[in-house]
Amino acid sequence: MAHVSDLIASDIDAYLLQHQQKSLLRFITCGSVDDGKSTLIGRLLYDSKMIFEDQMAALEADSKKVGTQGGDIDFALLVDGLSAEREQGITIDVAYRFFSTDTRKFIVADTPGHEQYTRNMVTGASTADLAIILIDARKGVLTQTRRHSYLVSLMGIRHVVLAVNKMDLVDWSREIFDTIVSEYQDFAAQIGIKQFHAIPISGLKGDNITAKSAASPWYEGPALMRLLETVELDETTRASGPLRLPVQWVNRPNLDFRGFAGQIAAGSVRPGDKVRIAASGRTSTVARIVTKDGDLERAVAGQSVTLTLADEIDCSRGDVIAAADDPPQVADQFETTIIWMSDEPLLPGRPYWLKLGAKTVSAQITDIKYKINVNTLEHLAAKVLELNEIAVCNVSLDQPIAFEPYKSNQDLGGFILIDRMSNATVAAGLVHFSLRRAQNVHWQALDVTRATRAEQKTQKPAVLWFTGLSGAGKSTIANLVDKKLTSLGKHTALLDGDNIRHGLNRDLGFTDADRVENIRRVAEVSKLMIDAGLIVLVSFISPFRAEREMARRLMPDGEFLEIFIDTPLDEAERRDVKGLYKKARAGLLKNFTGVDSPYEAPESPEVHINTMAFDPAAAADAIVAKLLSRS
Repeated sequence: MAHVSDLIASDIDAYLLQHQQKSLLRFITCGSVDDGKSTLIGRLLYDSKMIFEDQMAALEADSKKVGTQGGDIDFALLVDGLSAEREQGITIDVAYRFFSTDTRKFIVADTPGHEQYTRNMVTGASTADLAIILIDARKGVLTQTRRHSYLVSLMGIRHVVLAVNKMDLVDWSREIFDTIVSEYQDFAAQIGIKQFHAIPISGLKGDNITAKSAASPWYEGPALMRLLETVELDETTRASGPLRLPVQWVNRPNLDFRGFAGQIAAGSVRPGDKVRIAASGRTSTVARIVTKDGDLERAVAGQSVTLTLADEIDCSRGDVIAAADDPPQVADQFETTIIWMSDEPLLPGRPYWLKLGAKTVSAQITDIKYKINVNTLEHLAAKVLELNEIAVCNVSLDQPIAFEPYKSNQDLGGFILIDRMSNATVAAGLVHFSLRRAQNVHWQALDVTRATRAEQKTQKPAVLWFTGLSGAGKSTIANLVDKKLTSLGKHTALLDGDNIRHGLNRDLGFTDADRVENIRRVAEVSKLMIDAGLIVLVSFISPFRAEREMARRLMPDGEFLEIFIDTPLDEAERRDVKGLYKKARAGLLKNFTGVDSPYEAPESPEVHINTMAFDPAAAADAIVAKLLSRS
């Protein structure tokens, strides 16, 4: 008995080892609504015998209860897990499923077809090696087919399968199949898909899925499963390039060990190889390649390892360890493609967090060059981006980072944008190239420092940022503060919103995008003024917290005081000295703060002035006292 059990254990070990060594293909299914994506995946799971008996029993019961096949097995229910999906017969979320055959392992992502879930489709495509684009043979190439195909091309998916589904409903007409393939080929050439495999299938009946079907004798290509098992993966291409290892963690368990852990994004590495820290340019030599199972003599793209270096050099999370003789580029300004994924619009000039690999930096969209109509590929002018819109944009960072164009290396060329207030992911982005000015414009060293200028004026520079509704009393109080400080011998400058719009910002309107740019310019001017040693008073509505926070981050710690001039809307409207509220209520003044444009009140201002309790003179005294009390 012991001998038999040993044999069984040996067979299990051999099977597990064989399974572990199989290559892994990640692919997505996409296309228009009801083209049969979920049914196809369900059929793949069924035919690859990846459904357990209890799952099969549940599937049969669900098919009778909520299925769409008249009581027959509805394979789509294996994937459509949300109750809303089952009720509507559609896919909403991205559903991932694992299955395997004798030769390869697979992870498939079923992505939704509806346009409002385009962001979900991008999520599924971001890790895919191959895309199956389904087309309903009865309907042909549709708008969403074009949209998803464009996204597949944009996301750099090299392998594309055009699965013309439901061929059984058109009597397996070769003429219809050829017409669809020809139309798709014309569009694919326009968006950069150079080649694709076209297969006529019936996902529901299983024709041309795991084996060639007698229903299509005119089709000479392989069945879908055979194609998935034999398509070439990108692993060899990634391993042949120069070393790129984004550092995810600095491993220092004790004083005698310091290693840099991460997954190799490209190339290979051996002990003794010369490497460079991309951002700093410092070089060293690889001492060891450490893994849980012991040191390696060589590691390649896709492996997670810890490198130790021969020298003590500065390297931290987010840095990139690269081949010394072929490092990646380093820059702080790029041309990119942005796929906007938030209900709130993208506003140029607004600060976001940009996360590329393990590196997180502050970023601004400086220019929307054009947005793309993915149905016509037309380039359209745009000042903002709405949900699911795609545009080519210039991006500026607060520090240089290592990168490579997305087409060359997706790990070092793909990024996300994160809202700084909510921490929600609002966009996916692809780097094209660094802007020339990023390499040609450098900081000029100055002999007279900001400290010297402040000492000359015997004062500590500061920005007093007055914010509040129109009519709250910002300008009145700021003017009184300016007079008091001047009488005390302080050197000041007052930037008032109305006055600035007569000159520096005369080209800006009152849309959300223009308001963001308005504050960005004023914040930069304020920074230059405190560098000159001045106390700067800024009196602007500045309705958005994100832009006030951006202004704060530009200034040294302790030199930005947010002053909330808090006046209730009904009181500000009652005063209405300039008659602006009256015009806004009459529809003559669009995007007016408090009426049809929001005001986001400060949450923790340094000074909070309730104008219902303070008169302007008392408010000014309180602000001056706060300023002079700083250590």
